Amino acid sequence: MGTFRIEGGAKLSGEITPQGAKNEALQILCAVLLTDQTVTIHNIPNIIDVNKLIKLLENLGVNIRKVGTSSFSFKANNLNLDYLQSEQFKEDGKGLRGSIMIVGPLLARFGKGYIPKPGGDKIGRRRLDTHFEGFIKLGAEFRYNKEEYFYGVEAKKLKGTYMLLDEASVTGTANIVMAAVLAEGTTTIYNAACEPYLQQLCTMLNQMGAKISGVGSNLLTIEGVESLGGTDHTVLPDMIEIGSWIGMAAMTKSELTIKNVGWPHLGVIPNVFRKLGITVEKRGDDIYIPEHVDGYEVQNFIDGSVLTISDAPWPGFTPDLLSIILTVATQARGSVLIHQKMFESRLFFVDKLIDMGAKIILCDPHRATVIGHDFKSSLKSTVMTSPDIRAGVSLLIAALSAKGTSTIHNIEQIDRGYQNIDGRLKAIGAHIVRLD
Repeated sequence: MGTFRIEGGAKLSGEITPQGAKNEALQILCAVLLTDQTVTIHNIPNIIDVNKLIKLLENLGVNIRKVGTSSFSFKANNLNLDYLQSEQFKEDGKGLRGSIMIVGPLLARFGKGYIPKPGGDKIGRRRLDTHFEGFIKLGAEFRYNKEEYFYGVEAKKLKGTYMLLDEASVTGTANIVMAAVLAEGTTTIYNAACEPYLQQLCTMLNQMGAKISGVGSNLLTIEGVESLGGTDHTVLPDMIEIGSWIGMAAMTKSELTIKNVGWPHLGVIPNVFRKLGITVEKRGDDIYIPEHVDGYEVQNFIDGSVLTISDAPWPGFTPDLLSIILTVATQARGSVLIHQKMFESRLFFVDKLIDMGAKIILCDPHRATVIGHDFKSSLKSTVMTSPDIRAGVSLLIAALSAKGTSTIHNIEQIDRGYQNIDGRLKAIGAHIVRLD
């Protein structure tokens, strides 16, 4: 188990460039299974979750070549479908949440798709019902082995249909879209997720020959085609990492420029940080965060009531940044209520922040009230363990701003979503050491 040792209180400065978006990469990589032609993907982040999926694709028989620093070509023209029934696949698949998205492409192209119960963050229950209900509506038969937690869907030919999703699941929508592009007839998906990652997936599939309309809305129409071809695709900058750097700059009172952020795809993220009193300045396609010498003050609602920040499906605020917002609020001037609607275990990391001296009231599994210190007292260093990717980075931000030397264990969770984070932070002045 790896460990970070962080000496807090150092000012950061300079420029940092976000990696490719993790959540987009996981979808895009699964889509290469839809064609026997070459698909080249650029700006792939070098992180544990993505590398696990690439390895799984390689074990499935996808021909993979590295063609640049963060670019790979994929050709799924000679797959070993027997691998899907192997013990190795059951082991490979259950260690990665994103592995569920190989089911749709395999079902569409080969008439069968299998997956063990996927792993990932310990942040609460994440249902798979949306995925499989969509496949069933397209004509697939579902089966489940309770003893081995092994899911499967099979169909001789998928047929387009109308469906209203029970929730706007991003991965569920992606999986159903990938199944529907090769189905016979027209599929209409209402209450579809419309996150930038999903838009990117649809754009890439259209470049491959799919016929998807309504991209960017919650109503997608897909006309099935016989086959798809190859393409080139570039992954967007990771909006979650961008939000992490904004919060990190504010908490450490640092001047920082975040390069090439893809402003059109950030949605409400900059404005949510502005509601905490943080200056987020647009400079071309960069974000400039000045040194917050006098701290930052939380805005109240127009009627004077306490600000509430909550997550919602896109274009609402992404749940992946609520942990960062909560942490940054601990040094704000004023109070804020954080409402995490989606996952019932994601706020449990706040006990570590309370140990560091933060004023937080955990109201219930979904809500926490933060009373900011206004930098009148620093957080104290402590020993922590990262429970999931986003909580781990939040604790890292807290440690960078804290007085003294902190230790964070189980940093593999952070490495699952952040590429070479210690090396990149050292380059802008952070005092951080990785211990094996």
